Amino acid sequence: MSGELIKLKITAYSNPGFTDEIANGEFKTLLNPDKYTFKYKIEQNEEQASGTSALAPRFNKALPEDLDLEFVFDRTGVIIDYGSPSSDKDNVVYKDEGNGVIDDIESFKHVVFEYNGTEHRPNYLEISWGTLLFKGTLSEMDITFKLFKPSGMPLRAVAKAKFKGFVEDNLRVAMENNQSPDLTHIKTVKAGDTLPLMAYRVYGDSKYYLEVAKVNRLTNFRQLKAGQKIVFPPIKKV
Repeated sequence: MSGELIKLKITAYSNPGFTDEIANGEFKTLLNPDKYTFKYKIEQNEEQASGTSALAPRFNKALPEDLDLEFVFDRTGVIIDYGSPSSDKDNVVYKDEGNGVIDDIESFKHVVFEYNGTEHRPNYLEISWGTLLFKGTLSEMDITFKLFKPSGMPLRAVAKAKFKGFVEDNLRVAMENNQSPDLTHIKTVKAGDTLPLMAYRVYGDSKYYLEVAKVNRLTNFRQLKAGQKIVFPPIKKV
């Protein structure tokens, strides 16, 4: 619905294929962030033989991207979730129900921080909001408690979280962007891109765009969104 408030959502999965969602594994933020930060890093090989002159650093690999986000938890009653603009019955006032923000934080930690005993590692996370679609795991988190009841029970807290990007094994070769039509590619849509044009860049022929639309299950391939990821399969399999 146009104008509907969409909340940033985190979904937790137990497997690296992002198919097995854990029980109660969804978290929606109370307040959408006013910013989020991506960090990219290139690893370089600066080793050189003993006694030789300095050499220019050589590219080794591009490390997974990092995502920094802040989450606000508040039970003072000043924050109202208006839900859908056309559905006032969904409005929720976030008041203290006896445990301040402790229960909210524990629910949040269950999704992003809890150790998965089956996989012997933290949950795999998918973070989505608008054009943001990030897959990874939590690498670091700080929680600051900022407002308290006379009893010491916290009513407001801010969690600063860092997430490490993750690429599924079956997409890793594609993300390396090797320029060959017999390999799978993942391309990011840029402003002005069309599916035929992108197919031409990958395959050297725009006629494959309908097959690409089918592979990506695009119901309206004429209106691609900037930032959208499109999978281009090997040309022999198209």
